[in-house]
Amino acid sequence: MSFGERCPICGLPKELCVCGEIAKEQQKVVIKIEKRKYGREVTLVEGIDANDTDVKGLVKYLKKKLGCGGTYKKKEGLLLLQGDHKRKLKDMLVQWGIPEDRIEVV
Repeated sequence: MSFGERCPICGLPKELCVCGEIAKEQQKVVIKIEKRKYGREVTLVEGIDANDTDVKGLVKYLKKKLGCGGTYKKKEGLLLLQGDHKRKLKDMLVQWGIPEDRIEVV
C-alpha cells in the first residue's frame, strides 16, 4: 500500500498537508501607498514570505482582479501593484487566506 508523497515539514500526505494555510495565518502583512516618479502611486505589500506561500500565484491573482500591473521583489520582500488599491486589497488578501487581524493598512 502506497501513501504517495509526504510533506517534508509536517509529514502528512500531500493531499492533507496544511503547512501552506498555517504559513498564511502566521504572516504579518502591511499595505501602504507610495508616491513614485511623476506623482504615480504604487501599492506596497510587505510581509508576505515567498518561502511559505505561492507568491507568483498571488501576484497573478491580484493583477487579474485589480486590472493593474505588478511584481514581487524577492530581495526586499515587497509586492508592488500599480495604482492605489489599499481598500480592495485587504478584502482580497482575506479571501486568499490571510486573517484580517494580521493585515495592517497604513
